Amino acid sequence: MTKSALVIGGGIAGISAAARLSDHIQVTVLEQEAHLAYHASGRSAALFEPNYGNTAVKALNRASAEYHQPYLTPRGFLLLGIARENDLFEKDLHDLGGSEISPQEAQAMVPILNTDHITRASFHDAAQDIDTDRMVQDFAKHVRANNGKVLTGQSVTSIVHHDNLWHVTTETDTFHADLLINAAGPWVDEIAQLAGLDPIGITPLRRSMARITAPGGHDVSKWPMFFGAGETWYAKPDAGALIVSPAEEDPVAPMDAWPEDMILAEGLARYQDFVTKDVTRPLSTWAGLRSFAPDRSLVLGQDPDMPTFIWCAGQGGYGFQTAPAASQLVADLALGRPPELRAEEIATFDPGRFR
Repeated sequence: MTKSALVIGGGIAGISAAARLSDHIQVTVLEQEAHLAYHASGRSAALFEPNYGNTAVKALNRASAEYHQPYLTPRGFLLLGIARENDLFEKDLHDLGGSEISPQEAQAMVPILNTDHITRASFHDAAQDIDTDRMVQDFAKHVRANNGKVLTGQSVTSIVHHDNLWHVTTETDTFHADLLINAAGPWVDEIAQLAGLDPIGITPLRRSMARITAPGGHDVSKWPMFFGAGETWYAKPDAGALIVSPAEEDPVAPMDAWPEDMILAEGLARYQDFVTKDVTRPLSTWAGLRSFAPDRSLVLGQDPDMPTFIWCAGQGGYGFQTAPAASQLVADLALGRPPELRAEEIATFDPGRFR
């Protein structure tokens, strides 16, 4: 009988899976950094857009929607296109399910938009901001309320499976459990190899961000998030300022990511083409890693060669919006409980699809 689990990784993927598991078994979370959600989870654009992602991701979005409600506030999503991007705009319009509006109607929502340049626009009002910090902390509180442990500063140095138990050693201690949940973000393949298992081929992709002052002194708090067609850039209100991203996907090694000045400059230039107010020097810049499996769907469930090794990986840019349903699926599969998702949806996330 399963009695315990170790969860490696304290981002939204790991802490949500730990919370679900803690309702049934003893759980310990091991996070290498000094606090939870340090890497990708702490650098998220924090938007719940139910139509964002491929078909498999959208299934998790739908299953997560009800859980998200206490953490959401209205934002809206504005897609913008120019003449030479008509094909990209049409694809996004279809995928995201927004309603096409005129450039002038878009300008009424975001007054700085350049309607001499923008030829098409679409708006989707279902997109909402997520209170990501509160969600992470609530999952952590849930773990602790169930007598679980959430430990930070625990960098894993070795993993051994012996006598039907996982033995995970960090720089300060050794931990033992029946199940091992691999939610280490960009490091998931390295954790698998430490455990003597084959990697899946998770690729960390860097995405850079710049915070700029509110353009023209506008109150941006009620503006929607706005994107260029094909997601070549995006901008989002944040604490009285705007965050602007070039939305790049540059493969890098697992690391504490930092932005490339040239990439940021190119992204800000693409944003500048769509607005009438000049971009000033950024207030701050940063970068995060979005980790994708080869097919860009999440990897959730038992390793085909070691069923007590559970993958919770490949969240890409969908970690927060899929977390409620993804974590429940991971817990159900780990504990042998019937999942709520349909069998064909579960198969989409099965780690065995890569072997």
